[in-house]
Amino acid sequence: MLWLWVLIGVFLLAALLYWQLVIAEGSYLGPRVVALLYDWVAPAYERIKGFDPETEQWFLGLPLAMALERIPDPFVLDVGTGTGRLPRALCFQPRFRGHVVGLDLSRRMLAFAARLTRPYADRVTLIWQDARALPFPDNTFDAVVSLEMLEFTPNPRQVLQEMVRVLRPGGVLLVTNRVGRDALFLPARAFPRQKFVALLEELPLENIRIQYWQVDYDLVWARRTGRPVGGGVRPLAEVLRCPDCGQTGMVEVDRAYRCARCGRVCPVAPDGVVEVAQD
Repeated sequence: MLWLWVLIGVFLLAALLYWQLVIAEGSYLGPRVVALLYDWVAPAYERIKGFDPETEQWFLGLPLAMALERIPDPFVLDVGTGTGRLPRALCFQPRFRGHVVGLDLSRRMLAFAARLTRPYADRVTLIWQDARALPFPDNTFDAVVSLEMLEFTPNPRQVLQEMVRVLRPGGVLLVTNRVGRDALFLPARAFPRQKFVALLEELPLENIRIQYWQVDYDLVWARRTGRPVGGGVRPLAEVLRCPDCGQTGMVEVDRAYRCARCGRVCPVAPDGVVEVAQD
């Protein structure tokens, strides 16, 4: 009889590990675990996901470029950029003439993003930082995007609030919502469609629209309320916020960004990634 209880225990442990590490991708174990798992999988990530370039352009690059075409030199933030999926899709579009900032907490994923976005190196900036504390002032970007990332953060509401905070009035928000079968196993991380819309309606957003996209994900579009204000790319030193003291605007010196108030230094690594986070 003992062997049966041992077998049940092994099965339950295996099921728990599968839930935590495969379905939830470590999200209930904290951001460091999520980042570590993505660091491990980074070399195989593109092969595992199997992104189709034509599909990426049709559903991501082209519609986002069209949404921004009336904005001069649009400034775009991609939260949870991974291997640079969104920057590649957007910069490939001839009508997009702006700049994309890609942010992620997995340093190794960013290393691959730096390689894959090399053809657009002058139009893409990569930052190593946690999405829960975006290192930018209010009203900085003309569009904020986050693909297949929200459900793997400890507090999706907090991350959404941060993304809307740095979005300019009239700016475009494009995020995904997990809706497939596995979403049932992600309580407080994934939301039913109407509940997700209700969550967005609590924020200063309008024109919220759900676009059915994949078996596991919807694309959700919205605009920040308010009269559109300008647009245009701004130098990173001007908009980068010190993670220690909160000072906006840093001094670019010797391949690094230094806070004039507290002296905190955010180095630019040899691969070009701006390292705001710390080990």
